[in-house]
Amino acid sequence: MKKIIVLVLILSFFNGYLLSQDIKGSYYCSMKKSSAPDSYREYFLSTNNPKHSYDVLNYKLNLDIWNCFVSPYPKSFTATNHITLRVDSVLNNIKLNAVNTSLVIDSVKLLAGTPLTISHSSNILTVNLDRSYNPGEIVDIIIYYRHNNVADQGFYVYNGMVFTDCEPEGARKWFPCWDRPSDKATVDITVKTPSNVKLGSNGRLQDSTKTGDTIYYRWVSADPVATYITVLTGRVNYGLDIVYWHRLSNPADSIPIRLYYNPGENYTNIKNLMIPMHTYLSQKYSEYPFEKNGFATIMSGAGFTWGGMENQTLTSLCPNCWSEMTVLHECAHQWFGDMITCGTWADIWLNEGFATFSEAIWKERTGGYTAYKTEINSDANTYLNNNPGWAISVPDWAVNTPSNSVLFNYAITYCKGSCVLHLLRYVLGDTLFFNTIYNYATDTVNFRYKSAVIPDFVTKVNQETGQDLNWFFNQWIYQPNHPVYANSYNITDLGGENWRINFVAKQTQTNTIPFYKMPVEIKFSFSTGSDTTVRVMNDVNNQLFSFYFNRQPTSVVFDPGNMIVLKQATLIMSTGENNLQLPGKFELKQNSPNPFNPVTLIEFSIPNNSSVKLTLYDVLGKEITTLINDYRTAGKYSENFNAMKLSSGVYFYVLEAGDFRDVKKMTLLK
Repeated sequence: MKKIIVLVLILSFFNGYLLSQDIKGSYYCSMKKSSAPDSYREYFLSTNNPKHSYDVLNYKLNLDIWNCFVSPYPKSFTATNHITLRVDSVLNNIKLNAVNTSLVIDSVKLLAGTPLTISHSSNILTVNLDRSYNPGEIVDIIIYYRHNNVADQGFYVYNGMVFTDCEPEGARKWFPCWDRPSDKATVDITVKTPSNVKLGSNGRLQDSTKTGDTIYYRWVSADPVATYITVLTGRVNYGLDIVYWHRLSNPADSIPIRLYYNPGENYTNIKNLMIPMHTYLSQKYSEYPFEKNGFATIMSGAGFTWGGMENQTLTSLCPNCWSEMTVLHECAHQWFGDMITCGTWADIWLNEGFATFSEAIWKERTGGYTAYKTEINSDANTYLNNNPGWAISVPDWAVNTPSNSVLFNYAITYCKGSCVLHLLRYVLGDTLFFNTIYNYATDTVNFRYKSAVIPDFVTKVNQETGQDLNWFFNQWIYQPNHPVYANSYNITDLGGENWRINFVAKQTQTNTIPFYKMPVEIKFSFSTGSDTTVRVMNDVNNQLFSFYFNRQPTSVVFDPGNMIVLKQATLIMSTGENNLQLPGKFELKQNSPNPFNPVTLIEFSIPNNSSVKLTLYDVLGKEITTLINDYRTAGKYSENFNAMKLSSGVYFYVLEAGDFRDVKKMTLLK
């Protein structure tokens, strides 16, 4: 084997979405969450099915964080947590998440006063009950605890500001809880602060009592809240403005939308958008579900650099991040993520895919379908250019929460997630699609104010549409990557002004399932008259479709509107009686993108039927893998190459077809 000697070129590049001046709200959301420190991950029960040995009904917290707002701004505080829970299986102890380095548990007792013994190790608080409890019984315990003066990326203190930031599993850093998204509970939170502090939390402001230099805020949420979207946000000399949105079902009833802002910030545009934003999303998805909403910017330097976090009824925003799309994305989460919460972290698509898709829906409000499709195309391009090669949902994530950089990967969780909803809209049509989403959001028996896993949503879609769409979700949600179409056609003159077009729909991907079932559109142009577009169901690979016309066809276009946005595709005129158009020469193209990470496309052409071998080598000439080694008919081909298991560096790919041989260099940058 010849060894190939090369000079290594060092290249720099930027992802396309970083160059955009109008950064999407989903991108800000992803950057905030994916760059956050990973949470503790100790589990003692599988949550494939989001059930547990008990169901928390209410957390009643009382926190004294007065000193946290005063120099030297300690992170320590004292608190109590009164937990009310219903027993779901016979138990004599309760296990809660409570991070040892953050929380000190002083004592635990029953509400009636009986002291309980505890153990607290490996970030698990075990409370030994006074007896065995049977399913259906209610248990009330009160936990007396302290938060240490530590920076734990869950409870933040900075120069007169206090805030919490919990996704995916950071609530356990500031209060003992069952810290999984499936167990939602109402909350009742009383907080002691200095009198010059404005502080917001979940639900409605039940009361605020000022006594001397102190205010006691009490926030109560009558609607269940997941622990990761339970929030405190307060600041000395916070600005506060309130907008009132009137419910569509009862215009006499209004809800406050509280805007907390840092001094000097300009939030006027967002204030003016609050009413139309809540109205439009209510029309699309169901009436706004909570008793208030709110947005609060975090102080610069406090540790919340990027984006937003959709805490229920009080979203956190980065400093001065009053941008339309960021606020829209987080507002949409109040429906998808807060009202309906992902049951496990394997179901994060039900949060982030829906919120990102909502950005495109919002664009459609004023710019029509063209503006919507431009936004979806942008999501698709970001995915195709930055695809790391894993599925939207991996079942293991239900038990073992992945790193934040995986869970909140922008290309997969957000952009591909959004595009899958667009594909569902394409498959179902507008009326059936939006009716299905609306009925999902208004289903009070199964979803509204509850948690959901993706199979729950699939079942709901099947019920609403009267179709079996399991095939759709199995391929787009649970499989990595996307289809690569290598379609062909020929045109035959049948005589007597009659023509036939044979069209073969073929997929050639090797890094995912071999075939994606989808309806496909094909546009035909003619020497006279207008174009014709047909839609057929492509349900097997290498599927032949024959179309007959009484005028001469001149061209064929596959997916003319780019409705199947998650794909790569080529179309060639194949062997036929007329107008045979085949590549005139052998050609190996430069892979694209290059440099890449970790997926790139290799394209080549062969002018006649040949045995084809496509091989990858490292910089020393060592063979890494054979990508193709089979017989191919004349045409143009593409190979989607995933280098996830390879290290960064320079590689070479070699095409051998007949007497033709060519070499190209590619650069993998991770």
